[in-house]
Amino acid sequence: MSLNEPLRQKITHLVAQNRVVLFMKGTRHMPQCGFSAQVVKILDELQPSYETVDVLSSAEIRDGIKRFSEWPTIPQLYIDGQFVGGCDIVHAMHASGELQQLIGVQVKDQG
Repeated sequence: MSLNEPLRQKITHLVAQNRVVLFMKGTRHMPQCGFSAQVVKILDELQPSYETVDVLSSAEIRDGIKRFSEWPTIPQLYIDGQFVGGCDIVHAMHASGELQQLIGVQVKDQG
């Protein structure tokens, strides 16, 4: 099923207006799934200011974001208008320091 134009525009606006935006289940302060909670924990460590969109509050957004990104799962992280990935990708990028570089924060020395 294709994404209707008003919904595409709404999602595009959310992604464009926020440097870092996480489409997640629940809220930043009350995640409703473990995967969303894991990404929130990483983002809270790296980027104190970011936007979240609770996909559980809108079936249209929940289904639409999956079609928008062509990615089947939630959470979904966008940085600078680009889809980054879900929980596993965010974890891997965080572990490698790539996420920190993308966000623009100093990579902490592991030694």
